[in-house]
Amino acid sequence: MERSAAEYLPQRVSMKSLREAAAHCRGCDLYKHATQTVFGEGGVRSKVMFIGEQPGDVEDREGHPFVGPAGTLLRKAMTQAGIDPKAAYITNAVKHFKFIERGKKRIHQKPKTIEIRACEPWLESELRIVHPQIVVALGATAAQALLGGTFRLTKHRGEVLSSPLAPRVLATVHPSSILRAPDAQTRRREMGKFLEDLKQVAEML
Repeated sequence: MERSAAEYLPQRVSMKSLREAAAHCRGCDLYKHATQTVFGEGGVRSKVMFIGEQPGDVEDREGHPFVGPAGTLLRKAMTQAGIDPKAAYITNAVKHFKFIERGKKRIHQKPKTIEIRACEPWLESELRIVHPQIVVALGATAAQALLGGTFRLTKHRGEVLSSPLAPRVLATVHPSSILRAPDAQTRRREMGKFLEDLKQVAEML
């Protein structure tokens, strides 16, 4: 039998009770090495929800989603596209940082399907409470968590699709992929495409 976060869900569901319960989640083994659970943040009536893959090194240490370099780029892009970052709810498909250690550095590792599924009850609960008009999936892992394992970002990026978890989902790249661009010209080009996706979201709001 697959382990899951479901057994850790509180009886009375509110954002506060979810956050408190998630702090003690043992639904998969990722908690063993992560510093802490990193739960979503933002208004419970936000019209837009951004979902990334998992917390990174900075997020794991600080306990807040998207507070590292990728989060800085995301908020900058949101502002440029006409989306108020303070009016959005931001979270991740997986709530613990998965990494391998190389010397003193902790290098991000992609979560397995079993770990994404184990964490799904938290994401489902967040979506149910916030009930956003549109969900923005940042990167392939978040998109597949919402739209199924066969979803391909290269094929369906920027399309508005429907998910059992959310009526409208738009998938785009994770901002960290822009930061990893090999040169300034590529970074500018990728940032431009990312802004186009977010402007489409802004228009729908």
